[in-house]
Order: sequence, then C-alpha cells, then structure tokens
Amino acid sequence: MQAAQLTALNQLNVTDVPAPVPAAGEVVVTLRTAALNHRDLWIKLGQYAGLKYPAQLGSDGAGVVSAVGAGVDATWLGREVVINPSFDWGASEYAQGSAFTILGLPRAGTLAQQIAVPVAQLATKPAHLSWVESAALPLAGLTAYRALFARAQVRAGEKILITGIGGGVALFALQFAVAHGAEVWVTSSSAEKIKKAVALGARGGFDYTRDGWAAQVIEHVPGGAFDVIVDSAGGPGFEHVIDLATPGGRIVFFGATRGNPPVLPMRKVFWRNLSVLGTTMGSPTDWQAMLGFLARHRIAPVVSNVFPLEHVGEAFDLMERGGQFGKIVITL
Repeated sequence: MQAAQLTALNQLNVTDVPAPVPAAGEVVVTLRTAALNHRDLWIKLGQYAGLKYPAQLGSDGAGVVSAVGAGVDATWLGREVVINPSFDWGASEYAQGSAFTILGLPRAGTLAQQIAVPVAQLATKPAHLSWVESAALPLAGLTAYRALFARAQVRAGEKILITGIGGGVALFALQFAVAHGAEVWVTSSSAEKIKKAVALGARGGFDYTRDGWAAQVIEHVPGGAFDVIVDSAGGPGFEHVIDLATPGGRIVFFGATRGNPPVLPMRKVFWRNLSVLGTTMGSPTDWQAMLGFLARHRIAPVVSNVFPLEHVGEAFDLMERGGQFGKIVITL
C-alpha cells in the first residue's frame, strides 16, 4: 500500500509500505480520507518530542473496516467509521495518564491507504457528514469540545473570544459555542478570515496585528470583556488575553504557537479571580459527548482544501504558510 513517510527532517515522500496486519483486539481500516493538523507539521519540521524515523504521520482518518483481529466481532467488517486519535487516555477525566499518546507518533498514522487500530478507537461515521468532512473532525473537534465544555464549562449567553480563527480547533470552537448559544468574537491577522468567521456565526472580530486592537473591544463588545477566552497562541499577546477577561472569567488554552508569554501578570490573575486552564485532546467520555453534540446540532466541519495523497507535500506547504481556513483533507 502507499503511505506518506517522513524519512528525515522535512523529507516527506509517498512510498510503498507493507500493509498492516491487525493484532488481537485491532481492526484494519481502509481509509477514504485523512486530514492534517499542526502537530503533523511540527513533526515534519523536527519540532516534536520523541520523533523517530521513518514516521508515518496523520491523526485524523475515516474509512471502512476491512479486516479484524482476534477477539473482534466480525460484524465490524464493512462498517464506515471515524477514528478517535486519543489513545490510552487513562482513568481520570481531569487529565490524561502517563500512557497517553496521539495517533501518528509513535504509532503509524492515517496518511496511508490502510491503518491498524484498536477497535475501541472506532466510532460510526456521522451520518450527516461526507467522507471529506468526517476526516476533518477527530483531533480538532475533540480538542475544541473538551476546551469549551469539560474545561471552560461554557454556558449559553456568555461572551467568548476565540483567538487566531482559521485553524481547525478554533473553527470547531466557534461552531460549537454558537450552537450552544454563546456570543462569539474572534481575532485574526486576516480581514477575510474574520469575514468568514462572521458568516459562521461570530459577532465580529479584531486584527491582532494592529496597535491598540484590544482597546477596540471596549468600543464594540458589550461590557468590554469576555467570560471565556480560547487561545492557542501564547506569546507576547497573551497579556492582552488576560486584560480582556472579565472578573471571574476563564482562559483555556491548548497550544503555544507563538511561544511562552514573556510576562504573566500574576496580580491581574489573582485580583480578578481568573481561571487559567490548560487542555489537551480529550477522554473517551469527551469523544462520545462531542459526537453526540455534533449530531444533535448537525454541525459540519469547515474544510479549506482537499489534496490527493500524491500531493501531500502541497498540503503541508499550505499549512506552513497559514493559508487555510478550516481543515486540510487528504483523499486516499
């Protein structure tokens, strides 16, 4: 079968590899579609811990079960499924355990025609989603759901700011929060991305590259602050995030694409009773809740671009320059 293999730093090639064989408790999924995440780009650029070559990237995938291992009910054969990329979460709902991993490293990922995974990682493909949309769902949808509901515990009617709109997790957070009845605002360096976010239900947005952008919040947002802020950037702009949180507000973050904040204004955090909440992926409980929420509200992932596997390098180039609005999907 064919797969995209990373053989050295920034050396990604589509090549023939042995087809997977399911171990006990596993199935083989013949993949129809996969999708990229920033995690894949960081691995390709050598910016991820535990990297070993060769590596088969990809955390998101959807397809049809084509083989089952020992102990797996044969009725799984032929089922259309999506794969939960959160492996071995552990017993606690509060945080992942020491055995937790994400599909695509160290285990062979979804940028391949077939993949072997434990049957417990499978869920029925959402009936209202296409194959392309289904592959766009797992990692980003799960991360956004846990951030909003398990960690920030968003309530209907609250004001929410989502920074850096355009990536998969941020867009799911927007769609989920709007469906839940929250009032959502966004930031971006692109006026076009803000316009697209408004079309998805955001009230408006702010260009974070402009001097004094945070001051515009006071002019445009009732109350001039947010109950919940969802951030994945970190970096120098994180102090503005602190300033824009209402007293008693919650700031939830799942990444640091712009690095660690040079200053964390502790006095503001404690005096205003802010909660700063980290989050990663999600538990099996979060996964099932996310799928149910998605189905009830008929939410479809935003897909930016679709590439065939042989053009996977172009897909990574698009992600590296930040040109996408939504998920980048690979057909297999």
